Amino acid sequence: MQKFDYDNTYFNPKDVLECGQIFRFEPFKAGYKVYSADKACYVYTDKSKTVVESEYADYFYRFFDLEREYAAVIEKIRQFNIPLINRACETAKGLRLLNQSPEEMLFSFIISQNNNIPRIKGIISRISRTVGERREFMGEEYYAFPSAARLAEKDAAFYKSLGAGYRDEFIVQTAKRVAAEGLEHLKALDAPELKKQLLTYHGVGPKVADCVSLFGFNKAASFPVDTWIEKIYREDFNGTLKDRNKINAYFTSLFGEYSGYVQQYLFYCKRENL
Repeated sequence: MQKFDYDNTYFNPKDVLECGQIFRFEPFKAGYKVYSADKACYVYTDKSKTVVESEYADYFYRFFDLEREYAAVIEKIRQFNIPLINRACETAKGLRLLNQSPEEMLFSFIISQNNNIPRIKGIISRISRTVGERREFMGEEYYAFPSAARLAEKDAAFYKSLGAGYRDEFIVQTAKRVAAEGLEHLKALDAPELKKQLLTYHGVGPKVADCVSLFGFNKAASFPVDTWIEKIYREDFNGTLKDRNKINAYFTSLFGEYSGYVQQYLFYCKRENL
């Protein structure tokens, strides 16, 4: 087991994990167990440090985006001089954007549409438990998120039986395509082109595409728009647009390459009423 730590001013496990960008984590001892693809770590706060323990230290160092200096990111965002954003950056400065598995994010956010977080987590957990490989971490079992090839072996009825509902066929069709093509060819695309390509997959609409782009491909120029962002747009930016695509265009035009960071700070603070 390897261990590393980081100043918790800009790495607060609760802020990072409970802002809607990840679904596979659970409370454990003084912190959380976190699962990504086929790997696991234990993350917790110890005085002024956030500590990560894992057999895959290098993976989770990148996963938590610890090579990036978030003090500098926040300084750039403050230059927009919008009081709400400045307050969000101060209140949730421990938040970071995760570098997650593109495959896992694609299927996770297909499952997430028109769904709530407890149900999303339950569906993903059942799929992992029944299709993924059994693993062990810190004396307890967990299950890897299945590859697209493994997911493609099951039919729609199987996913419906696990609670996926109408998303069952989306999972099957997208799994077959990803198993055949992979996703590697998408990584070099910029955010607008990546979104355009993601929209060609079964079950992927604009919001899902932006989430996958931001949380799976680390395209910070993405700005997912959901009900919370619509609420922020109306109440805090005095917006009058109704179309989510136009609201997305408004925010990405305003915040450019920092769109994804701004979105997460605003989303988290509004949802948590901070």
